[in-house]
Amino acid sequence: MTPQNSVPKVGFVSLGCPKATVDSEHILTRLRAEGYLISGSYSDADLVVVNTCGFIDSAVEESLEAIGEALAENGRVIVTGCLGAKGDVVRQAHPKVLAVTGPHATDEVMEALHAHLPKPHDPYSDLVPPQGIRLTPKHYAYVKISEGCNHRCTFCIIPGLRGDLVSRPVGEVMEEAQNLVNAGVKELLVISQDTSAYGVDVKYRTGFWNGRPLKTRMAELARAMGELGVWVRLHYVYPYPNVDEVIPLMAEGKILPYLDIPFQHANERILKLMKRPASSENVLQRIRQWRGICPDITLRSTFIVGFPGETEKEFQELLDFLEQAQLDRVGAFTYSPVEGAVANELPDHVPPEVQEERLERLMRLQEEISAEHLALKLGKTMQVLVDNVDEEGAVARSTADAPEIDGLVYISNGDNLSVGDFVNVRITDSDIHDLWAELSDFPSGEC
Repeated sequence: MTPQNSVPKVGFVSLGCPKATVDSEHILTRLRAEGYLISGSYSDADLVVVNTCGFIDSAVEESLEAIGEALAENGRVIVTGCLGAKGDVVRQAHPKVLAVTGPHATDEVMEALHAHLPKPHDPYSDLVPPQGIRLTPKHYAYVKISEGCNHRCTFCIIPGLRGDLVSRPVGEVMEEAQNLVNAGVKELLVISQDTSAYGVDVKYRTGFWNGRPLKTRMAELARAMGELGVWVRLHYVYPYPNVDEVIPLMAEGKILPYLDIPFQHANERILKLMKRPASSENVLQRIRQWRGICPDITLRSTFIVGFPGETEKEFQELLDFLEQAQLDRVGAFTYSPVEGAVANELPDHVPPEVQEERLERLMRLQEEISAEHLALKLGKTMQVLVDNVDEEGAVARSTADAPEIDGLVYISNGDNLSVGDFVNVRITDSDIHDLWAELSDFPSGEC
């Protein structure tokens, strides 16, 4: 227990996707705003908060293990996040937890904290920087523009965990982005469950930023963020027609020429079973149009292999699509029967060994495509953002590389650089995922 008059310390474990990371950052910001200290160890903490993931079975298992570890090492645990929204799963496994909340529940977490670890308000110590508390490095940050999703994809349980779409006010989003840039952030990563639907729930209501009107809409938000003078990267973009509006912004250099757009499959029947847009030919045509407008665009997508009922012929159609689309970055997963997903009730589930064999074939094809794309960069000069520096050189990312999910650029003579630097490099080598480079003689300038 905390000795009288000492400041309570809270341990924090954050699991899951970048959207969950942002939830964690909001809770940590409130904790510091109210004067709690953040502990880096179980033994030094008076209480531990575990922000969980519950999207797929492996994530549920990881979250339950993390809760169990926190209980064993500390004994006083509050659970929040997506797993908390899945009924009594947490309490059945760990009945000794102090409280359980769902995702995006900062107020509920703080209410539980106040009940189990009170902290008198101290106006002299309750200080938080304008950008809030961040779990990412100082030079990049995630900006979550909405919560929830209006789609009902049959493989997904996110709407059940996080609810329908709720867009943040555009002025509030821009204020957060500006505060981050003022604090030294060099890259803003725009995230949500469905970035392209931003503003649909409020009928694209007009808000205000810096004294001028600004619509609550993806293209207008992207353009405004592009005026802040840093890299702006769009993630989780559902393939709506309005996506076409941000491609010219990329061509103009307003935002990064990078689009994270999950297509999930290429076969029309499988897409309809998934309740996803069902026209691969239309997708291929749009990709050609995007590259015509912005030749340097990097396209990242994700796909599900072995969806219930997927035949060998339908899987081959997906491989043919990848050959034609020539996507730069691809993530693929075998279908996992997540508890509560409608697709679990579909007939003809694909055997696990067939799923794995198809996944291996898909990734082998994509590795060939990726290697060919990266080899074309040899000898070229490009701007990169430095993520890490040691005695062996620097590790950076290009405009084509989002943190933690894409490739890296290794700079052999970059040991004198600093994290967060923008520099120009000349590419000297490549492999399936990454590039190697040397510092260029050209000045780097700003982004």
